[in-house]
Amino acid sequence: MTTSTAPAKAPRPPAPVPPAATRGSKAKAWATRAPLLPALVFLVVVTQLPFVATLVLSLFDWNSLSPEKRHFTGLSNYASVFTDAALRDAVITTVILTASVVLVSVALGLGFALLLNRRFFGRGMVRTLLITPFLLVPVSAALLWKHALYNPEYGLFNGALNWFGSLFGIEEVVQPDWMSSMPLAAVVAALVWQWTPFMMLILLAGLQSRPDDMMEAARIDGAGRWQMFAFMTLPHLRRYLELGILLGSVYIVQNFDAVFTLTSGGLGTANLPYTVYETFYRAHEYGLASAVGVVAVIGTVLIATVALRVVSSLFREEASRA
Repeated sequence: MTTSTAPAKAPRPPAPVPPAATRGSKAKAWATRAPLLPALVFLVVVTQLPFVATLVLSLFDWNSLSPEKRHFTGLSNYASVFTDAALRDAVITTVILTASVVLVSVALGLGFALLLNRRFFGRGMVRTLLITPFLLVPVSAALLWKHALYNPEYGLFNGALNWFGSLFGIEEVVQPDWMSSMPLAAVVAALVWQWTPFMMLILLAGLQSRPDDMMEAARIDGAGRWQMFAFMTLPHLRRYLELGILLGSVYIVQNFDAVFTLTSGGLGTANLPYTVYETFYRAHEYGLASAVGVVAVIGTVLIATVALRVVSSLFREEASRA
């Protein structure tokens, strides 16, 4: 006796969507996006049109002191950015300044985040005090370091050296001029002080998002503190570390206030934003200054693009956990 099987039925094609329903969904989509159009137009007018104008200016040799000699030069201004010694040094200084501030701020921020993730008496006050430097206006923070800390006559650093010297019977203590002897390090220290709280907040959020059950299970299995930190905490914080590094790089590569206030771009501390200021307002070279600005913007956009991808991946991970 043979058994026969019915042939498998082919899947039915999806029913066509009525044209009226399609038009209705499109109308609904436009209705939800229409309130955003004024903001989008305003954003384009405020940000993109000036950038296009800057891009056009960067293709001209234009000195405002001799406007009649303005002429089109193509990409020669961009070649000057990377071949002129002063501009090349500004690019190198920007990279060194950004990398130093970001790496030191991330390391200190991680230490403070690990401290504040523990419960202790007065944690709220300590957290507020640690966040305070980030809330200051950048120029105010730079002036604080310039006059209250770095000043060779009445600054806190030299006062502390005098006090330590008096403890050991040293009458004449060397009074260094901090900004003259170590100018780039002075700028880095001021920026690290201001940006460490930002890194701390990001990493503290990452620490508080750790799954408690996994940490407790590792503790019960006999894992030590270093093992838990190296094999559980750091891998969990990888995305948050990347986010802090990228966002910090976006902001610090554009920093102008600290360089202008502390050293006025002297002694090898001129970065790209300060070089744009010097080239535009002091040398009156509009075309060259525009080229330097475009280079800085392109570098910032590249970093910001990676940062946005890290942020979106973080959101996806948090959504999958929820």
